[in-house]
Amino acid sequence: MSELYRSPRVCKAGSMFTVLSNPGCGSAIVEATLELCELPYQVEIVDPWTEGPSRERLRAQNPLLQVPTLLLPDGSVMTESAAMVLYAVERAPAAGLLPAPNDPARPAALRWLIFLVGAIYPTFTYGDDPSRYVSDPAARKELRTRTDEQRQGLWRVVEDACGAPWFLGSRLSALDIYVWVMVHWRPGRDWFEESCPKLAKIAVGIDLDARLAKVKARNFPRT
Repeated sequence: MSELYRSPRVCKAGSMFTVLSNPGCGSAIVEATLELCELPYQVEIVDPWTEGPSRERLRAQNPLLQVPTLLLPDGSVMTESAAMVLYAVERAPAAGLLPAPNDPARPAALRWLIFLVGAIYPTFTYGDDPSRYVSDPAARKELRTRTDEQRQGLWRVVEDACGAPWFLGSRLSALDIYVWVMVHWRPGRDWFEESCPKLAKIAVGIDLDARLAKVKARNFPRT
């Protein structure tokens, strides 16, 4: 598949980031971060699941066939969304998407950023396609059920730690971008509105941010 979107920002030759992406996946987190950091980027839609040139394009950059995969302006490759987010924030500290290293809020911000990818993400890794890990149909169903239940419990932990109107209180941060994207995934926005209302309100706030309208349209057009 070909490029879907290119940032209109004027940039020097060779300074464009490329996000290998698939709509509605975690690549939306990186797209939104680059947008808010005002870093020039382009999105290339790839299909990790279907055999063909698109899948092989991704495999050549990331043998694990994960999206997002980020191609840096110098041609090197980054994987792991948290690493990409941290790198983008370092490139554009004025965007304020994480507290500065000497800010007292920094440790909590880093803690919860890694919690989202280190604790909640694995529930999707094992629960989305249990057949990769267990062969018995009953065991697959059990794994899906248990990971869904675990995720809900983890989100309640995050809800208890969450500020308002944004995760860190008055400041919009990378944590809010993660919440915005992940609220679209299981157990879904209705569940968040009932069980984690502070997180649900963060998602609504990001939905209304005009700077991310194109990212939203690419990834979550029906919300």
